[in-house]
Amino acid sequence: MGFLDFIFGNKKSHIETYLKNGAVILDVRTLQEWNDGHIENSIHIPLDELPNRIKYIIQLGKPVIVCCESGVRSARATKFLNLNNIDAVNGGGWKSLKNRL
Repeated sequence: MGFLDFIFGNKKSHIETYLKNGAVILDVRTLQEWNDGHIENSIHIPLDELPNRIKYIIQLGKPVIVCCESGVRSARATKFLNLNNIDAVNGGGWKSLKNRL
């Protein structure tokens, strides 16, 4: 275990745990980015639409793995979801997340 894993936790093990618990993958990139490629069976809600679609995510009743292009927008979305009592983790960039699935 590295020092950063000790402080922040191991992202890979978090992702694996979330997937085992039936998590959905939420992609918060723009529609154009989504159309250029995305993880199969992921849900697309752009970050700026997230507050208006929070009820939909709550109704899913599942943990959420959030991704974007680099991990910055997904970090913001994860924080927003957590503040709304949704169990969510930042999956980072969608391409690296896809490689871990």
